[in-house]
Amino acid sequence: MNSAEQTDALAAAQAAVDTPLRQALAGSQMLFVAFGALVLMPLITGLDPNVALFTAGIGTLIFQLCTQRQVPIFLASSFAFIAPILYGVQTWGIPATMSGLMAAGVVYVLLSQLVRWRGTALLTRLLPPVVVGPVIMVIGLGLAPMAVNMAIGKTGDGAAELLPQSVALWLSLSALLTTLLVSTMARGIFRLVPITAGIAVGYGLALWFGVVDFTPVREAAWFSLPAFVAPEWHWQAVLFMIPVAIAPAIEHIGDILAISSVTGKDYMKKPGLHRTLLGDGLATGAASLFGGPPNTTYSEVTGAVMLTKNFNPVIMTWAAGFAILLAFVGKFGALMLTIPAPVMGGIMILLFGSIATVGLNSLIKHQVDLSQARNLCIVAVILVFGIGGMAFGIGGFSLQGISLCGIVGILLNLVLPRSRSH
Repeated sequence: MNSAEQTDALAAAQAAVDTPLRQALAGSQMLFVAFGALVLMPLITGLDPNVALFTAGIGTLIFQLCTQRQVPIFLASSFAFIAPILYGVQTWGIPATMSGLMAAGVVYVLLSQLVRWRGTALLTRLLPPVVVGPVIMVIGLGLAPMAVNMAIGKTGDGAAELLPQSVALWLSLSALLTTLLVSTMARGIFRLVPITAGIAVGYGLALWFGVVDFTPVREAAWFSLPAFVAPEWHWQAVLFMIPVAIAPAIEHIGDILAISSVTGKDYMKKPGLHRTLLGDGLATGAASLFGGPPNTTYSEVTGAVMLTKNFNPVIMTWAAGFAILLAFVGKFGALMLTIPAPVMGGIMILLFGSIATVGLNSLIKHQVDLSQARNLCIVAVILVFGIGGMAFGIGGFSLQGISLCGIVGILLNLVLPRSRSH
């Protein structure tokens, strides 16, 4: 019996001994691991956390359907879309932004068919690390001012003060320090929930300072429909959001490789990258129909799968079911909205820095030589355009931010001549 057959036999044996109760408990644990990041994204962008829970559950089920329930992965809120959603909501409103996010889902679907037709080679040529790395860095660094403003007690744009800075710093730094300590020193399952731990400590300190208003919780019903928002067509939002799907699509490939390594199965071949990309795209499109954030595969959950050695995809079905049920608890969503801005700001300092570091690590991991003029030019232009706020406009249409960076990076990579050694 070869290694692949042994892995299949082990998975089959594990599935046979798993009882529904044990699967349910494992599923609830996976949701707990994903929970902090899942609700953080909608809280930052102004979306409804209950809707995010609902669309995470629906998205995971869609992914399982597309991949024939072969991959033990949970899908939830994608941080790569934070900056574009913030800009979209402020500029065009949530319904219009949702139309753009639906278009991003369509891009995923088209990429899946491209991979099915030509394999991953063409995708790698269009989106090499020298393009994807700095684009991801821009996503994190471009949001740094927002994190700092919220950490010191202001609104994200710094226009108004929400809490005195002396109080705000206690809350934000305690949340940040807890997240750092749990990330680096905790063991077992607790190491996978640093965001949840940071929010809990910061929130507890906020209660001690008396700056939490429970009025929305008292007024909320125990059970209610999430605040669903239907998309409304807006061509500017669509054109703005389409290039944003580039970086998450590349991250998706990394996540599939990671879960393949953990389970010992090659999911790039079976069910195939085209199926996983299709599931991700349809999940993101479905989320936009309800007013939820785009979905992506969660590396936290992959870490939990590695830790628990529970490779049965059925547990993700349970996790999805629990997420959908929790979405209808009205008081839960109201409670999430009472988290003070400085607590979120403290978490965001690490979060946005981590996103930028992922981009930097992509350059290092793939040994992108920045002493080559070609590579240096691509990275330099992407970083300055993105962080500096460069914008190109024609009439009422403006291209800027992540969208502009992605397009410019792809064009420079295709146009600039390669060194003779390549």
